[in-house]
Amino acid sequence: MSDKKMSSSRKHHLKSLVLSVAAGLLEEEAKQLVVDRANFMAEAVPPLAIPSGQAEIMEYCKKLGQLSEKSDEERYDAEAKVTKAQKEIEDLKFKVMELQPVKKPALKKVRLSADAMLQALLGSKHKVTMDLRSNLKQVKKEVKAETTEQVGDWRKNIDDKADRKKMFETS
Repeated sequence: MSDKKMSSSRKHHLKSLVLSVAAGLLEEEAKQLVVDRANFMAEAVPPLAIPSGQAEIMEYCKKLGQLSEKSDEERYDAEAKVTKAQKEIEDLKFKVMELQPVKKPALKKVRLSADAMLQALLGSKHKVTMDLRSNLKQVKKEVKAETTEQVGDWRKNIDDKADRKKMFETS
C-alpha cells in the first residue's frame, strides 16, 4: 500500500475550483437575501400613503394613536409576564434555600469569667461585678468537743493492758 501524493499543480487547480464554486454560492445567497428582504418589507410595511386633506390627516393621526395604544398594551402585557416570571424565580430560589440544610459553625470553647460574660452581654458601659462567693451563705462549723473522759489517759490504757498480759501469763 503505497500512498500516492498529489502534485502541487493538481492541488492548486482543485483548490481554485472549490473557491470559485464557493464564491458563486455566496453571490447567489446575497442576491436571495436582497430578494427576501424586499418581499418581507412589502408584506410587513405597506407603502406610505400621505393624506392630502385635513380630514384625511386627522383620520391618519387617529389610526396612528390606535396603533401606539396597541403597542403600549402589548408592552405592558410583556412587562407583566416578565415580572411574574421573576417573582416565580425568586420564590423557587427561596424554596431551594429552605431545602438546603443550614450549616452551623463549630462552637469554640471559651473560658470567660462571670464578670467578662456580663460585660460582653451588657456592653462596656455597665460595670457589674459579680462575686459569686460573696452571695453564698456563711456556715460555721461546729467543733465537736471530744471528751477526754471517754478516751481517758493513754498511759492508763497501756497500764491496764499490761496488767491483762500479766494475768494471762500467770495462769
